[in-house]
Amino acid sequence: MTLTSTMFHILVVLADGDLHGYAIMQEIDRISDGSEAAGPTTLYRSIRQMRDLGLLRESKSRPAEDDERRRYYRITNAGRRAAIAEVDRLERVTRVARSKRGLATRTA
Repeated sequence: MTLTSTMFHILVVLADGDLHGYAIMQEIDRISDGSEAAGPTTLYRSIRQMRDLGLLRESKSRPAEDDERRRYYRITNAGRRAAIAEVDRLERVTRVARSKRGLATRTA
């Protein structure tokens, strides 16, 4: 299964626990240092696709004092496997890229 960058980031963010949509957006921004812009349309379209694919599901649990309108999302076992597979793929690609003379990391 091929994950979009946004899907991968969502799975990474949810790996540590359930979050609502806006918190997912904020956490993606934080972990990517702002380089991965996940606006509301992209985020919720991705969440809907991922839910349909069985990569995440809506969580029934929420903090007691939280707004009842918020929907929380939880990574599924299939989502966890997809995220791990993507991490492995990215590590392989990174190893190959670093072995290329023209792309070798340069130290100053």
